[in-house]
This record gives sequence, structure tokens and C-alpha cells, in this order.
Amino acid sequence: MPVNDTYRPKIVAFCCNWCSYAGADLAGTNRLQYPAEVKIVRVPCSCRVNPIFILRAYQRGADGVILCGCHPGDCHYTKGNYFTRRRMTLLFSMLDYLGIEKERTRVEWVSAAEGNRFAHVMQDFVSTVSKLGPNKRLEDLRCKTK
Repeated sequence: MPVNDTYRPKIVAFCCNWCSYAGADLAGTNRLQYPAEVKIVRVPCSCRVNPIFILRAYQRGADGVILCGCHPGDCHYTKGNYFTRRRMTLLFSMLDYLGIEKERTRVEWVSAAEGNRFAHVMQDFVSTVSKLGPNKRLEDLRCKTK
């Protein structure tokens, strides 16, 4: 890495359409600042995020992945976020087995009315991943862009 370049992590945020994405929209509407390194992927529900999507994001060069959904009990699809919690528990054990730091992946519950919370969570997550440095564990050199 050249001396003049500063490290900026690549963050992928999977946000549910009904709550978290609306929270991100509210943060933008209220002109709240969150890092530009966060790339949001809009999904119908947090339970629609297959763990393979997260592994693939790491393989494609993501330094951190955050999954945001509705608060438990407030899911638009009734029980979607309960499925997410179970699935993510298994994914965390798999990431531990693969040697990826636990702090690189996070699950947060953010409602549509919590734009301030969304901005704060993203700032905190980017700060945490920045301290860890680049993710080299699942890097696929074929996906690397110059």
C-alpha cells in the first residue's frame, strides 16, 4: 500500500426494506453523516440474506459485513428476524472456524424511525473494521480490481 493512501474499509450492509433501509433513508433525509464506505444492499427481509451472501461478500473484497433488520417482534413478515438470529448464530461459528474475526460481521436491529441510530451504528462499525485492517482471509485474487 502506498504511503500517501489511507486505508478505507469496504463495508457491505444488508438492510431490510421495511425498517433498516427506511432508517438509512431517514438518516439521509435528516442529513446525518455516516461513512461513504458503507454500501447498502436492500433486501425484502433480513431472513432473506443467505449466509453464502456474506461469505461471497468477503470473497469479493469486503472488509466487513453488517446485517440490519427490524427489531424482534416488529418484523413485517412476522417471524423473519427470528430466523435471521438462528441463521447468524450458525454463521458466526462458521466464520470463527474459517479464521475471520468476529468483529468483522455484525447484526443490528434498526427500525424505520431510528435514522440517528442507523448513522451511529454505521460509524461505530466502520471504526471497528478500520482498526482490524484489510480482510485477507477469504480474499479471492480473481475478484481483485486494480
